[in-house]
Amino acid sequence: MDQVLGFALLLLGAICGGSFGVPSKFVRKDTPWETLWGPFFLFVTILVPVTILPLLAKGLFATVAKAGAGAVILPVIFGFLWGLGSMTLGLSFAFIGLSLAYAINYGAQIAVGGMGPFVIHNADQLFTPHGVTIMAGVAICIGGVIVAGRAGVLKAKSQEARAPEDTGDEGGPKRVNMTRGVAIAFISGVLCACYSIAFSFGGGVMDVSASAFGNPKWKAAFVVTAIILWGGAFSACGYCAYKLTANRTWRTLTAPGIGQVLAIAFVMSLLHDGAILLYGIGASKLGALGGAVGYAAFMSFAIIVGNINGFLTGEWKGASSKSVKWILGGILVLILGVSVLARGNYLQGQYREPASRSAVE
Repeated sequence: MDQVLGFALLLLGAICGGSFGVPSKFVRKDTPWETLWGPFFLFVTILVPVTILPLLAKGLFATVAKAGAGAVILPVIFGFLWGLGSMTLGLSFAFIGLSLAYAINYGAQIAVGGMGPFVIHNADQLFTPHGVTIMAGVAICIGGVIVAGRAGVLKAKSQEARAPEDTGDEGGPKRVNMTRGVAIAFISGVLCACYSIAFSFGGGVMDVSASAFGNPKWKAAFVVTAIILWGGAFSACGYCAYKLTANRTWRTLTAPGIGQVLAIAFVMSLLHDGAILLYGIGASKLGALGGAVGYAAFMSFAIIVGNINGFLTGEWKGASSKSVKWILGGILVLILGVSVLARGNYLQGQYREPASRSAVE
């Protein structure tokens, strides 16, 4: 029953994660990027962690203080890099739209997020059966990113040929930005993967949360989540503050209609952080397979949801059937890649069990 509930929570989390960018399509076209995304990142990295996460994990702030700088510094640093990735994902939405940005970002994120903690903490296992399997999954995911990128190029050419004067109101910005947008989406995926690496360094914080405040593992994980989000606040909110200053758009935060923009940003933040929280709870319900099957299932669901949203919101209107086939092919390759990664992570779990038993003996 727990596994059924776990998968249901993962699916719900993926729906949130694959949909948090959709509300951004309902802001006025002349709204500066930073006017929407600045409040969004403020809500995501500061408001939600400060107001909601302490209700989920007892002694959240006290845990951070008790754990000390040594246990907190690496989650903060990699959280800072994750914040850069989330910020650039927002930029890629503006350049190339939801479906393509999700496919490329999540593909790169799966590859780096799957390999990063593994290389850092278990480099000696790279050439074991599970290590080779994980590297194969990474290679497949990179292939999926390439296929998705090709779909974007074909989409841009076909849409431009059919509507050469179109500025991209239906599917994002001007199509001359496609190459830049694909590059930004890929880089953002690599940086977003730092969330996984940050979490891999959160063991000390979770131990303190469990021992000092009695939080079960899934609740203790929320303390690490808060630390990562706070690290991301420095980069994401900092960049948005820079854009507001450089573009002299601070005044837009008090202009008529800002209430609607803030409401949209708040809804986006709830979907974004809801995805993170639901993933953590859902994966914890899957027992020993949570890290493997849970991560793969969540990302696969999110890729599918993100692309469905892209098609439903008209981003592929006027695109050639060839480009649509390429993006669908890219999605299938990415799903295959995460499935191989899941198998590798499962084999890794099987590998550790005999080692722990021999240690006991």
